[in-house]
Amino acid sequence: MSESAGAGDSAEVPFGEAVRVWARVAALSFGGPAGQIAVMHRILVEEKRWIGETRFLHALNYCMLLPGPEAHELAIYIGWLLHKVKGGIVAGALFVLPGLVVLSALSTAYAVFGHVGIVRGLFFGLKAAVLAVVLEAVVRVGRRALKSNGLVAIAALAFVGIFFFAMPFPLIVALAALTGYVGNRVGLSWFKAGNAHGSAKEDGRDAVIDRMFSRAMPAHVRPSLWRFLSTAAIGGAIWLGPLVALLALAGPDDVFTAIALFNSKMAVVTFGGAYAVLAYMAQQAVEHYRWLKPGEMLVGLGFAETTPGPLISVVQFVGFMAAYRHAGSLPPLEAGLIGGFLAMWSTFVPPFIWIFLGGPYIEALIGNRSLNAALSAITAAVVGVILNLAVWLGLHTLFGEVKDFQAYGLVLNIPVWASVNWPALAISLAAAIALFRFKAGMIAVLAASSAAGAAYYLAIP
Repeated sequence: MSESAGAGDSAEVPFGEAVRVWARVAALSFGGPAGQIAVMHRILVEEKRWIGETRFLHALNYCMLLPGPEAHELAIYIGWLLHKVKGGIVAGALFVLPGLVVLSALSTAYAVFGHVGIVRGLFFGLKAAVLAVVLEAVVRVGRRALKSNGLVAIAALAFVGIFFFAMPFPLIVALAALTGYVGNRVGLSWFKAGNAHGSAKEDGRDAVIDRMFSRAMPAHVRPSLWRFLSTAAIGGAIWLGPLVALLALAGPDDVFTAIALFNSKMAVVTFGGAYAVLAYMAQQAVEHYRWLKPGEMLVGLGFAETTPGPLISVVQFVGFMAAYRHAGSLPPLEAGLIGGFLAMWSTFVPPFIWIFLGGPYIEALIGNRSLNAALSAITAAVVGVILNLAVWLGLHTLFGEVKDFQAYGLVLNIPVWASVNWPALAISLAAAIALFRFKAGMIAVLAASSAAGAAYYLAIP
């Protein structure tokens, strides 16, 4: 094999082998973004030696700058490095396909059987346990992200802004990024940027991609204005084509149009990871569109937590229930399946575009300390946003009645303490103890909590 062939067509990793490995990654992608990234690191860096440690971390750093699920984007990016656009499409599509199939089945089961006693009990226990899972995410992300007093202050201000004053999530992200960027530029010690992932030894010389790049930079990785413009045009048409067609044929008030529009907007503003996205999505889907009840948002989140694929795949459950309940002339289950697929399409097509557009320019971003400071500030703000999600979900799950209070710019949800749901509180506390004290696995905790909920519903008259 000549050097030019190896650099140009990634023949060192046959495409069929790559498909099998990406299918394996997809089948093991449980546990949210942290678990998914760990799986990819173990298989792609340590086992297969497709990509070196430093290049893997550089790619992850870039993906964390983008809106959308970073683990999904990282899979697309590495697949693109290996086998160009077709490699990125296969890696990204396989990453979400198992969750798409499983969530379709779970959403259908919930819509049909969700009000049957024992099934209702299973979902009752599941949503109570998810509160503990979200709270554990606050602690996990906080330990990693809040490395300075400045970042702690950003997290606290983000929580105050979204919980007490209902500030829009995109505005919080923008202000956090600006604060970190400017703070680092002017030399404030609170905002000095370091390597977000710690120092990494350059050990990628024996990795496939690093060998390819050491011989010659592949053509598809070199910046090209023509490729940038054509990718933007083709990708934009594929992504927004269904939305444009729905606007023209069904109008802006149709539920399918609303699903496509909402998820398309969310796809471009959802910086900061899955849990930050969920805070924004939950409040919009429940309070603005009224597609779901707060407790049902927890059911969907529980489904996404226990199925392979990105956590933000919960959009499929939201889209399913929205269309199922506003089916119009279609059979409800058929409408729900279409709504769920449309939500997934609008959410998961944009990451392909971001990678194919920005990938060739990644070297211009890697090592930029001011951009790293902005990224660190965004991650810190996400801690405050996730805490808001935990509090908001807790109020609407553990209390039967929550009153709105608005005055002097404050927008608060105040629980009616007499309406506390004691069984839900007990299951949530037990799940929290299992996660924090005994380090139990998330899936085991969710399964046990669902069983406890079912037992409670069987025990009551």
